[in-house]
Amino acid sequence: MYICKELMQTITTRMENYIVSARKYRPSTFNSVVGQKSLTTTLKNAILTQKLAHAYLFCGPRGVGKTTCARIFAKTINCMHLTPEGEACNECESCRAFNEQRSYNIHELDAASNNSVEDIRSLIEQVRIPPQIGNYKVYIIDEVHMLSQAAFNAFLKTLEEPPHHAIFILATTEKHKILPTILSRCQIYDFNRISVHDTVEHLLYVAQQEHIHVEPEALNIIAQKADGGMRDALSIFDQIVSFTQGNVTYQSVIANLNVLDYEYFFQMTDLLLGNKVPDAMLLFNDILNKGFDGSHFITGLGAHFRDLLVSRDSSTLPLLEVGDNIRQRYQEQAMRCEPKFLYRAMKLCNDCDLNYRASKNKRLLVEITLIQLAQLTTDEDVPGCGQSPARTTLKPTFNQKAVAQQQQGASAPASSVQSAPQQYQQAATTDTSSSAAVPASEGKLKEPEIAMPETSSAQKIPTVNKSSMGFSIKNPRPTMSESSHAQTTVHQASGTDEDQAFSEQDLRRYWLEFAQRLPKEEAANAGRMKTMSPHLLDDNTTFEIVVDNEIVKKYMEDIMPKVRSYLCAQLHNSKVSMTVRVSNPQEVVKAYNRVEQYQMMNQKNPQLQHLREEFGLEFS
Repeated sequence: MYICKELMQTITTRMENYIVSARKYRPSTFNSVVGQKSLTTTLKNAILTQKLAHAYLFCGPRGVGKTTCARIFAKTINCMHLTPEGEACNECESCRAFNEQRSYNIHELDAASNNSVEDIRSLIEQVRIPPQIGNYKVYIIDEVHMLSQAAFNAFLKTLEEPPHHAIFILATTEKHKILPTILSRCQIYDFNRISVHDTVEHLLYVAQQEHIHVEPEALNIIAQKADGGMRDALSIFDQIVSFTQGNVTYQSVIANLNVLDYEYFFQMTDLLLGNKVPDAMLLFNDILNKGFDGSHFITGLGAHFRDLLVSRDSSTLPLLEVGDNIRQRYQEQAMRCEPKFLYRAMKLCNDCDLNYRASKNKRLLVEITLIQLAQLTTDEDVPGCGQSPARTTLKPTFNQKAVAQQQQGASAPASSVQSAPQQYQQAATTDTSSSAAVPASEGKLKEPEIAMPETSSAQKIPTVNKSSMGFSIKNPRPTMSESSHAQTTVHQASGTDEDQAFSEQDLRRYWLEFAQRLPKEEAANAGRMKTMSPHLLDDNTTFEIVVDNEIVKKYMEDIMPKVRSYLCAQLHNSKVSMTVRVSNPQEVVKAYNRVEQYQMMNQKNPQLQHLREEFGLEFS
């Protein structure tokens, strides 16, 4: 009974003396502040040179040292015996009063609960009282963005022109909510998030002081979970220490924090590289069964691919914020991953993450992403692999004119049967030449929605000698020598159709066809081209386009290579050339109103004037 009572007293004493790490290891000097070296150096230099402002604004995320730096700054400027490094001596009366929390020179105000005009007026009355010990009275206002509009207005004048012994330090996590008139009266210090490396080093220092065994990989997980806040990191560290009873391991951390193990991502990547879709889906099912969310998994997988990418280059290796053992595994697996695979994998994971919230079947979305990831390393585009099919262009099988000729030949009398093979060979030759010209323009121009009507003079079909065919009614089966001779003759004939003659009507027809093939974003230019009339010059291969201004001329000159390539293919003439010029002032290029349209039509057909006079027609 006596032993139990003594044990309870010991436990009670330890509980009373216990202080959380966030308070116990709170920095007391500028040098002990973690991850804010540039800011602390600026403040120390300002103290040493006696160039102190009357108002400061400390802003940044939670747990990065804003209030801590404000307290250190207030303690240091009232120290009577500063060190050469600009730190407080901790021996004078002012320092001892601060350390014992009995200093009357430092006033802290929580603006979240004291945000009214009356609170600010009470603060203003206190500002008038000079300090009893030390040189300055420092007023630290936390969460200053919570002040009301009226409180800000009441605080403006005092903040701008306070007494010489008063210094204001405002701290906030949301600088954008503070009035610009307040910001203009303060020196602004932006605190950065503490890096993973700095957080791990500080946690390792705390563990050594507390005689706690830790694994570096475990501290990396804690630092990443803290997201740049040292207070959060120390709180998580205390939680893990209580869970493990002083033996902080990697497995205990991921079990306590419900974090996906690196091993899952390494294993999943190996399965994807090996195109093992069933095993990858089974592994994903195992992850879901352990209580992890699909969004958490796909986000972590995308981050894993990013870490693999930065592990491939020694210059980007510092971006990998993991332990040494994990870093080596990343380097080994990164060497087995091609950069193209990593780029596409990151893109797929990011798309899945963006669509995850809107998806009704979230599991199916992640599984489809895994299937696509498993097919990235395959060379062939297998149907059902999840990749997009290759872009192919379907070419016409038959020529419309050839079909019409065949139909006419089928209904012709028996006396004209002898000319059927000639028509068939002509159609085949024309189709061959047309299909050969299609690839030159199919990658540049869009297929038209509406085909232009065919005319009798639109296509020039080369003639082939009947005797060279080696085919007749009397001799339906030619010999091998005759067949080879016929093929040679046809080949030679088809090779001469590149420089065919064409008319101005053919030129205008294919000009309109090109305009129709322009994409939708160039609808205005297509409409402008439809109003133009190409004029064939004397050499019968060069045509002229007359435009209204220099802007249109510049556009036509830019697309001139595409136009020429298309017309050469359609007209079967490689010598087609194009010229563009701006019209003369007296030259009418385009009819803008109804009068001009009538005048142009009357020039082409003078009978319109007679028709107008006979019926008494007028413009409305």
